[in-house]
Amino acid sequence: MSGRIRLVLVRHGESVWNVEERYQGQADSGLTAAGREQAEVAAAVLLARFGTPELVVSSDLPRAWDTAGAYLRRLDVQVKRDARLRETDVGTWAGRPFTEIAQEHPEVLAALGRGEDVRRGGGETFAELRRRVWRALVDAAGMTAGDATVVVFTHGGPIRVAAAAALRLPPPGHLAFAPPVNTSLTVIGYAGEQRHNSVAEYNSPTAWAARAARAD
Repeated sequence: MSGRIRLVLVRHGESVWNVEERYQGQADSGLTAAGREQAEVAAAVLLARFGTPELVVSSDLPRAWDTAGAYLRRLDVQVKRDARLRETDVGTWAGRPFTEIAQEHPEVLAALGRGEDVRRGGGETFAELRRRVWRALVDAAGMTAGDATVVVFTHGGPIRVAAAAALRLPPPGHLAFAPPVNTSLTVIGYAGEQRHNSVAEYNSPTAWAARAARAD
């Protein structure tokens, strides 16, 4: 690979559990009607801003893949599903309301607030999430010849850890970044694993009424 790769990370549209304020993790509740409309708006913005990318990569979870669908219908481009771009595995917390978890596990949430990397619901840590997401992005960049654009449909947690990894912030560096809103864009300038990378843009909204829900 030569040159700089522009990685455009897109959070999925509003999901049912976003509205119901439930943890999602690697479970899925599907997009709402608003989420599907947000995906259409985001697709138009992506095309207007970046043209036709060299590659599209998406998490294989339905809420991300369905968001990508609005964009892919407008393009004839190589596309790849990658399970490494899934949201954080939150184990037994998936599908449960934020309020219930706050009542049952205040010590876990307090530890997270202090920057401790604890497992939620027996799932994975943020360090584990960061390693798998960054590896997926590096591999996606390696599928291009350089000076290329790769559009990546994923989730809030992966976007936060990817931004921290790009800037080489030590864990828990993702806490410096607010949870991305639905169908927002984050642009990473990737030059190589051993070179200086950048976050050119973070959490830029594309759609009206984009929900600033938790990254999960």
